Amino acid sequence: MASGNHISCGPCMFDDVTKDAGRWCTNCEEGLCEDCGNLHRKSKSSRNHRVISIEDYRKIEHVSISQVCEHHGENLVWFCKNHDEVLCVVCVPSKHKACSDVIPISIYSANSRQSAALSDLEEKIHGTLRNVEQCITNRESATGEFEKQELDVKTMILETRKKINAHLDKLQEKLLHELRSTAHTCKSKYMEIRQKLKATEEMLTKLKEQTIHMKQFSSDIQVFLGTRQVNNRIVSEIESMKSEIGAAKDYELKISIDSLIEKLSNEVEDFGKIVISESPTNMDFKDPKNDQAQIEINVPTSRNISDIKLWLIKSFQLKRIPKLSITGCIIMPNGNLLMANATDENHLIEYSDIGEHISDIPVSCVPYDIAVIDLDHIVVTYGDKCFIEILHYNTFNVEMKISLQKSCLGVSHADGRLYVINGNSVQVLDLCGRQLKTMKTASLSVTRITASRDKIVYSDWKNSKVHCCHLNGEELWQFENDNIDFPRDITLDNYNNVFVVSYRSSNLTIVQHDGKTSQILLTESDGLLQPRTVFYDKVKRSLVICNNGGKVLLYKVV
Repeated sequence: MASGNHISCGPCMFDDVTKDAGRWCTNCEEGLCEDCGNLHRKSKSSRNHRVISIEDYRKIEHVSISQVCEHHGENLVWFCKNHDEVLCVVCVPSKHKACSDVIPISIYSANSRQSAALSDLEEKIHGTLRNVEQCITNRESATGEFEKQELDVKTMILETRKKINAHLDKLQEKLLHELRSTAHTCKSKYMEIRQKLKATEEMLTKLKEQTIHMKQFSSDIQVFLGTRQVNNRIVSEIESMKSEIGAAKDYELKISIDSLIEKLSNEVEDFGKIVISESPTNMDFKDPKNDQAQIEINVPTSRNISDIKLWLIKSFQLKRIPKLSITGCIIMPNGNLLMANATDENHLIEYSDIGEHISDIPVSCVPYDIAVIDLDHIVVTYGDKCFIEILHYNTFNVEMKISLQKSCLGVSHADGRLYVINGNSVQVLDLCGRQLKTMKTASLSVTRITASRDKIVYSDWKNSKVHCCHLNGEELWQFENDNIDFPRDITLDNYNNVFVVSYRSSNLTIVQHDGKTSQILLTESDGLLQPRTVFYDKVKRSLVICNNGGKVLLYKVV
């Protein structure tokens, strides 16, 4: 149990002994001191429990996940696949006795960290955040336009005032007071919904952080239940926001000048009338799962590549290794850069995002490419070697070695699947190493690949082309122009736009997601000289490029 800032060891408390816990068991939901932790690990019934540090437990301590049936007060231990319901021991005989697909929740939740439900939840939070952010932008834009209208009306009032005599000063002040009062009322309504949107944004940001921590440190059952509970909260919040936005109004500020104002100087009682016309707002809060959280409002989005800009965060030179040939690079979850140096050294190189060397990590062979799988794992290929390895992110220990028939070059991960350039084909594997599919590539000169949930993209360096395909291998489009000469590496942004670094033309080009247009973002004058690899971090929205010779450039994509 927790006491102030301390967490006591549960088993010791049972013996009326108070000792601080150094670890936390997410299955037993209690702290463990060092001695009890050792016994816990040795016990057959608890050796497979998920035990985390107290520091990690603090991150999920306040994530509210109920493991108790709300109807019967018993622990939730069963799951009915027929009704998609979690059950306690009382629920099963009372309501689900005839159901054939009632299984232990521990079995059903075994792969909940890689489940589509958790992935959908993360995407829904991210999409709803985008909804709220764009709605805030819309309200700010509407407020700016309203203030412009207010200024236009004020100018008209003052210009009209100049045409009449001083007797109208009193009427002018009366009308200006009406203008200020009316405008204040309308802007207050804008501010009210903007504050609600801000509050929702803060709530969703916290949920996003809690979901990431839940995914990292909670037990499988907690992740499974937490996914459902947070998802219900998001659905409720979305409905609430739809209701708020549906009731919001846009106001247009105008003035109607009395037609006799210039003719009459003593008989007019009002300078004019402040007129407000209401119209439904053009915000549309859509379900993020159905439409990738795109809101039909007049604000720019990154779907159009002309809106994309790069801000240089840092550039530095790798100096520790005499011979450098960086063929793969990723941004790790902690923000550090991890690079594959295809020389004769069997190491991955880790640098901080400010250019400080962290470590050289030994691997099985000379590495060729790297990809992030999740917060705990990465995958490494070894060029002419016929195998790939899945490594743990923190320890870099090999957790799985997957053998293939040909050399393994570029690799990418998306939606629980690995895509590996294997000879003249793309091998599709699950995270257990099972080969799911083989797809032929357009030529033998394909070395780099990147994948998303619904498509794969690979580059053909010999023919200077970029190919985009369905997950079944059917080609959607191919792109080539004079700007792309020897495409060395590619990566996708959040909207499936393709970043391409060209070795011979020394530039970075972005190809729009439909393959119809492109734009040069960086050239040799920006520091690119024979770039070899590029990686886009979809969470941090950062882009890293490595030149031939070891110069590294890190950008923020806006």
